[in-house]
Amino acid sequence: MNKSELKPASVFQQFAKINEIPRPSKREEKMIEYLRNWGKSHSLDTQVDETGNVIIRKSATPGMENVKTVILQSHMDMVCDKLVDVEFDFDNDPIKTYIDGEWLTAEGTTLGADDGIGCAIELALLEADDIPHGPIECVFTRDEETGLTGAEGMKAGFMTGDYLINLDSEDEGEIFVSCAGGRNTTCTFSFSTEPSPQGYFFLKAQLKGLVGGHSGDDINKQRANAIKLLGRFLFNEMQKYDGLRLSQFNSGKMHNAIPRDGMFVIAVPSAVKENVKADWNIFASDVEEEFHVTDTNMVWSMESTDAMPVIEASVARNFVYSIQAVDNGIYAICQDPALGGMVETSSNIASVETKDGEIVIVSSQRSNVMSNLDNMCSTVGACFSLAGAKVVHSDGYPAWKMRSDSDLQRIVKDSYVRLFGKEPVIRGIHAGLECGLFSERYPNLDMVSFGPTLRYVHTPEERLLIPTVEMVWNHLLDILKNIPQK
Repeated sequence: MNKSELKPASVFQQFAKINEIPRPSKREEKMIEYLRNWGKSHSLDTQVDETGNVIIRKSATPGMENVKTVILQSHMDMVCDKLVDVEFDFDNDPIKTYIDGEWLTAEGTTLGADDGIGCAIELALLEADDIPHGPIECVFTRDEETGLTGAEGMKAGFMTGDYLINLDSEDEGEIFVSCAGGRNTTCTFSFSTEPSPQGYFFLKAQLKGLVGGHSGDDINKQRANAIKLLGRFLFNEMQKYDGLRLSQFNSGKMHNAIPRDGMFVIAVPSAVKENVKADWNIFASDVEEEFHVTDTNMVWSMESTDAMPVIEASVARNFVYSIQAVDNGIYAICQDPALGGMVETSSNIASVETKDGEIVIVSSQRSNVMSNLDNMCSTVGACFSLAGAKVVHSDGYPAWKMRSDSDLQRIVKDSYVRLFGKEPVIRGIHAGLECGLFSERYPNLDMVSFGPTLRYVHTPEERLLIPTVEMVWNHLLDILKNIPQK
């Protein structure tokens, strides 16, 4: 297969154009301008709200003017991550894609199919002149990936439709009707530095090659977390060697991703340096066995490095102990049988940065039950507070509750059975969707979420299963043909 053979051609052509446009979260100005100009060049009603969300409206095709209005919604920003040895400027460089069997992926960076493929589907539909449909509103929100601030800033009345289809899901054949709410917890240790101690040997350790993934949708896969592993090694060594000193600890980049790599710099008495190196090798072997199913390409290294100041001992110890102690991963499984035993509550330590006299830890908590979300945030915050860190919780975003009387859910399900001869899976998702915020501002809006199959989102291994794009496209067109009248 080559790119000229990709189907639907109109969707993949739009996706290729989108991937030429830099669109990091919070820096989507070029994409906003592209969408504004695109809508106007096609003589479509196009508006941009004060937050930067874009809406493009298209009138009904003849004979369908009285059909209920459908909103199609995707987010325009993308997670920007790359392999450590790849040179790439996400503010200027186009994403370079290639075909690997049935998958479309990118050269050493995130692909941007989350949620560029949703945007491409919307633009292809807006451009088509041979598809029957009622009135449609195509909405492109900004900054979904770093806090859903586009949806948060959208005022009531910007959208006017009756049904909303969110195109930001990652498993074709699964129709999502509920999502988790989430908050971030930021914990900061302040420290003073001390001169490098005499008679000490400095070691720099690095771990990379973990699979990582989305901290909501992939948390049930129990993949290795670089921060927890590096912290675990340091905790073990502090038990053995009282004199171990910490100079740096850095890992992770994004609040909504499981960290794939990290590093630390420590100083140890010269007499035990070989023991520490041996411990590192033993630890690496044990962890590789522990995660031999989920993470098969771990890369471990430890080498000597130049002497540098060290973090005051009490703060370093409290930081390492809190990383060891804090809950990470699945905390509770959903008890509602309608949601199929999905993860209900979780927490993910996402990033650590040592800079300018501070160690800053960012973690994300998620739950489909808001009281349990509060409890999970309190649990994480208490751990770091006891260790002396300053703890701040973000405002977060609400959960989207399943609607038992959903007409749209019935329409979407019937369409899927008619097209593909099998039942779709109706379920909730542990990740956050903008539907949660929409449900607060538009309480009567009937919503579902679906999309083509993606894997390894939020990582440079992100990939899109090509045949599922055509399935989603055909499903969407059939849904539009079967929307009832007002």
